[in-house]
Amino acid sequence: MRPDHGFFVYLLCSTSRVLYTGVTSDLIRRMHEHRTGALPGFTRRYAVNRLVWFECTPNAAAAVAREREIKCWTRAKKVRLIEAANAGWLDLAADWFDAPAS
Repeated sequence: MRPDHGFFVYLLCSTSRVLYTGVTSDLIRRMHEHRTGALPGFTRRYAVNRLVWFECTPNAAAAVAREREIKCWTRAKKVRLIEAANAGWLDLAADWFDAPAS
């Protein structure tokens, strides 16, 4: 499922399960940025680009508040949140973009 619009809080992981919590008003665009390493920073440095959890919030303020809440959680609590909705840690955005040309 590709989210069309809204304000999103999301969790990404790397293949070694390094976690990242983010917020955006355009999850598809933001995932493309993470996938391509378009922006410098933590996610590019540690190859954190697999979407494992997200939720839509009613407005920007709610999204930022939820992001701050989740960022304060322990890793174990974040893992429980992910596994409650995505036990296999599947990449929820795996089919959102065309495969790169070989």
